[in-house]
Amino acid sequence: MSKYVKDLVSNYVASQVNGVQDALLVDMVKMTANEANVLRGELEEKGVRLMVVKNTLARRAVKGTSLEPLFATLGGSAALCWGSEDIVSLTKVVCGLADDKRFKDKFIVKCGVMDNDRMDADMVKNVSTWPSRTEQLAMLVGQILGPGANLAAALLGPGSTVAGQIASKAEGGEE
Repeated sequence: MSKYVKDLVSNYVASQVNGVQDALLVDMVKMTANEANVLRGELEEKGVRLMVVKNTLARRAVKGTSLEPLFATLGGSAALCWGSEDIVSLTKVVCGLADDKRFKDKFIVKCGVMDNDRMDADMVKNVSTWPSRTEQLAMLVGQILGPGANLAAALLGPGSTVAGQIASKAEGGEE
């Protein structure tokens, strides 16, 4: 490959990952073309991008970015995954597909980068067990609204009991 073509490819890769802060590297060399197509379709449905690129060209493309630690000590084949809502959602999607019986031992998580720090495969799997951004927001809203709901129930409970007793007396119920 000529230097001009290498520059074109690395510039294209750089433009695709421009602004990406968190990503994962996966190995999918053992997959057939049909399996890879199915995998790409499922990743695309979940908002995850997948790009297979030569390591030296990827290193050149991400030099000086937050993704640089991904390729620092990389050897062998790898594909770059990025996208989704946040890094936790990305790891959940990728690790879920890596554990899927259709792709088991063919789609392997190698490493990742989060907040400019490199993560090994075990750390990536650990991150996939964390609550996603949406789940964290739901828990936070529940914690914020919980005391107010308890207070409202405490204030309205005796009032509704008194109102029920008054209504019963007005209807001529028990005295």
